Amino acid sequence: MRCYCVLHHGQALELVERPTPNPQGSEILLKVKAAGVCHTDLHLWEGYYDLGGGKKLRLADRGIKPPLTLSHEIVGEVVAIGPDAQRSSGASIGQVALLHPWIGCGQCIACQRGEEYICVKPQALGIARPGGFADYVLIPHPRYLVSIDGLNPAQAAPLACAGVTTYSALKKFGERITTDLLVIIGAGGLGLMAIEVLKALGGMGAIVVDRDPSKLEAARQAGALHVIDANEHDAVQRIQALTQGGSRGVLDLVGATATLDLAVNSAARGGQIVVCGLMGGDFNLAIPIIPMRPLTIQGSYVGSLLELKELVSLFKRTGMKPIPVTTRPLDEANLAMEDLLAGRVLGRTVLIP
Repeated sequence: MRCYCVLHHGQALELVERPTPNPQGSEILLKVKAAGVCHTDLHLWEGYYDLGGGKKLRLADRGIKPPLTLSHEIVGEVVAIGPDAQRSSGASIGQVALLHPWIGCGQCIACQRGEEYICVKPQALGIARPGGFADYVLIPHPRYLVSIDGLNPAQAAPLACAGVTTYSALKKFGERITTDLLVIIGAGGLGLMAIEVLKALGGMGAIVVDRDPSKLEAARQAGALHVIDANEHDAVQRIQALTQGGSRGVLDLVGATATLDLAVNSAARGGQIVVCGLMGGDFNLAIPIIPMRPLTIQGSYVGSLLELKELVSLFKRTGMKPIPVTTRPLDEANLAMEDLLAGRVLGRTVLIP
């Protein structure tokens, strides 16, 4: 089987030939039909996350070292089933499924709560386990298969990250999304997905903020009620005017110093800010401001297996539109990464082996 792997951080992915795995125990082997390219893949390729103030969270410090086979947004076709899985699950040869990539250790308290995505010893596909930039992918148990029932694999693949990340984040706002305009910062793949999920959940609508005119136009076409160029000097004032004094809900899908500053400055008293993005930087806020305004600043990291199943069900039930997808062959993995790094991608690029 072919794998396009990070052998050295910051250098081009390299083609590696490996034996096709033979599933053991409860394992399932799938032939990859679609593999999304996510900004997280860029962080993994670089080998660190920017924590701001000159600090970096290095993958090596977490025990994650090359070779790495990237991509956690994966749709595959079941081609082999381990002997234990044959006896205990409904997995079948030929089944096409979306994979829940946020696999945990299965033993810690978080995993026992069904929150494998915040496991203390994560085993996520495309990070700790080989991901979708390959002909085949191996998963440890059939419970991570989420049926897509005939959905287009390339359109369904982004649901495993861009989809479940925005769905989980939007749920954290509760009823606010139905009573107030939501400010969405970032109009990339996650931003466009958030617009669609918000509509499917019956949200009032979105004000979308970005620096890229082409992405703002894509957001407008996707149904954003208002779009604002973050480069404009009066961006905060425009948000405050559109929300009659400040937003009660801000979803920061970028997660940079400038975007969180914008979120805090444009939030209303009693406002809630949910941060998903991992672009990096640091943030300073006088502590009395938090209770005096009062503000809720909350993190949100990907989502659970249950939430992914809920999202796929929502997608089918409401006719939610997929985000724009550009497909490329697997051997163009490096070109796809370069385009994402340069900001040339609208929606998602999905590789097809």
